[in-house]
Amino acid sequence: MTTARAHLTRDDLAPLAREALGRAPATVTRLRGGSKKGVYRLALDNGRTAIAYVWSPEEDYWGPVDADIRDPFAHASGLGLFLSAHDRLTELGVRTPRLLFADEDAEHLPSYAAVVEDVRGGSLELLLRSDPGAARVPLARLAGTLGVLRDCTAPGYGKAALVEEGGKPLGSSCEQVVADRAVRDIAELAERDPRVREVGQALSERVRELYDRIEPRADAGLVHGELGPEHVLVTEEGDPALIDVEGLMYFDAEWEHVFLQLRFGTAYDVLRAADLDEDRMALYRLAMHLNLVAGPLRLLDGDFPDREPMRDIAESNLRRVFSLLPGAS
Repeated sequence: MTTARAHLTRDDLAPLAREALGRAPATVTRLRGGSKKGVYRLALDNGRTAIAYVWSPEEDYWGPVDADIRDPFAHASGLGLFLSAHDRLTELGVRTPRLLFADEDAEHLPSYAAVVEDVRGGSLELLLRSDPGAARVPLARLAGTLGVLRDCTAPGYGKAALVEEGGKPLGSSCEQVVADRAVRDIAELAERDPRVREVGQALSERVRELYDRIEPRADAGLVHGELGPEHVLVTEEGDPALIDVEGLMYFDAEWEHVFLQLRFGTAYDVLRAADLDEDRMALYRLAMHLNLVAGPLRLLDGDFPDREPMRDIAESNLRRVFSLLPGAS
């Protein structure tokens, strides 16, 4: 049996809270769902709350991974990526939880950490389920946010922190990076699952066929990279506030929209953009589903606690992968 990880306690987080909020927390609650960083709600005895983000090996269930910033899809975690993304989004007027303190020297914990505003309106995912009518305003405003991000362009692609520092990413184009990763995912999945092994060659050929249809593109716009409704909090004013922003990058808008379509379901109609490249959408859709099989299975190689949802994600996306093969019924 795998030993449960020892997460941080009130005493552990007290020095960070004192620096950020002026006093130690009365209670600390670790919020569920995170796999790359620890997310803790700090509740003070005066009723105020805030959120602490903690980046440490103990909080990262992915284990040792390649974090080469030149790879647009490298492990998106760490205080540096968070601060870069937070600052860029704030400059653009895109709402995120307000930064209250960043421990850039790891003085208050044996790891890097930040404290941000606690947006208590809940996630857009929960609001869409409980009160679709009330979700209309933040959903419409999220569509506007997507437009702001897309209009912020760069003559290249890659993680926002890299591009804005003038760095050069790996690969030659967005579509090439996506296609190559898809082929690697197919090879990995073929080792894990005989169903993929049977159609591995056909899947690889399909990826290359879709890639060959795509016309070159010069610029890339900002994308969140994993913008599901669970990564959008709703403020008291009904504004969407983006979280888990470390993966912010300059990339094709089609990559963002494939994920939006997958995660928002019928609500995606409000977010839909009219001028997306369908050839890119086709390649990115297949590649996205492949990675949503490979990624969860890698996570399950470790001790991630919420295992059944990850298995369900992998299996449902594998069915979608098979459905995208030519001749699939």
